[in-house]
Amino acid sequence: MVETDFDEWLHATYTETQGFTLLMVLVRAAEGRIDLLRSAYLHVIGDDLGWQDMRHHLDGSGTAWNAVVMFRAGREGLVADAIAKDRLDALMRTMNGDRTLIRDGEFYNRDGLNLRLDDAEPQPAVLNQPPILN
Repeated sequence: MVETDFDEWLHATYTETQGFTLLMVLVRAAEGRIDLLRSAYLHVIGDDLGWQDMRHHLDGSGTAWNAVVMFRAGREGLVADAIAKDRLDALMRTMNGDRTLIRDGEFYNRDGLNLRLDDAEPQPAVLNQPPILN
């Protein structure tokens, strides 16, 4: 099995925490823009989830995405569902106004390889856009 940057990060993070809650935001990155598409959270209770399985789950969103940014929901490791939902909602509101927050997360392309966000200007919030579905 070929390991990706995601696989290495997941293994290292799980080894450090012995379980954590992951906040994920699917994005479309094109023509100098980053559009937020869908978001979800996942409780990671083992390091056996590989990139191919994760990508399969992300493709199940039904959205044409080409990158994903991932954040730990908190330093405390696993958090309760209600806390994960609140933190994901807060993250999405904040990212809607400032895409440079991607720099604080783990940013991957469809191949599970690290991406880097350089020289980004905050994008103004889009009014009257359809809601982001969790």
